[in-house]
Amino acid sequence: MRQLGGDTLVLSSNDMQLGRGETIADTARVLSRYVDAIMIRAAKHSNLTELAAAATVPVINGLTNLSHPCQVLADVMTLEEHVAPLKDLTVSWVGDGNNVAASWIHAVGRMGGKLRIGTPEQLAPSPEILDWAKAQGADIHVTRSAEEAVAGSHCVITDAWVSMHDTDAASRHNLLKPYQVNKHADGGAVPGAKFMHCLPAHRGEEVTDEVIDSPASLVLDEAENRLHIQKSILLHCLGA
Repeated sequence: MRQLGGDTLVLSSNDMQLGRGETIADTARVLSRYVDAIMIRAAKHSNLTELAAAATVPVINGLTNLSHPCQVLADVMTLEEHVAPLKDLTVSWVGDGNNVAASWIHAVGRMGGKLRIGTPEQLAPSPEILDWAKAQGADIHVTRSAEEAVAGSHCVITDAWVSMHDTDAASRHNLLKPYQVNKHADGGAVPGAKFMHCLPAHRGEEVTDEVIDSPASLVLDEAENRLHIQKSILLHCLGA
């Protein structure tokens, strides 16, 4: 917003009356009198939808427990810069079927391409979002095998094994060890396949140094593109 010439306010619940019992709807109505747009990062997706329903300015999903669309738009931008349009690509997601994975499902459902998800059964994307993708005619396949998910891929993507608000770190590590992205994990990908991770990465857990620091890694361009894509989101929301 500052690069676009505007001003910003960064508020936590402790900075607002939410911390003293004000409803999300009332907070949305008040904030709408002060600002031209709101970006919210929320532990519960329902908090986002409640805020958006009551606000009279655009509300942007900066992250919830269910989805992370701003991140995946940056990912798609990065892939299209370095490889090809998403509709022409096969993308692999390996690891936790978390909020970023859900937004990848949304992206392929809207923009095309093929998505292969390798994840343990206990951490797979929700049946609801997979049903949505099927209704869109999206080419998405979920497997318990990381090797199967990576086969024929143009880009392998992973994320941290323990996300914000997860309380089952030990069991997650045990479940996800077979899904580490290392020099052996991308053997079935196409020659020149890329690697992405939304960062911060836990090196030695979901990805090894030799992968994240390799010429195939796009993680730094991906990080930079979060800035650029979110400027475009703001411009779109503000009608500029």
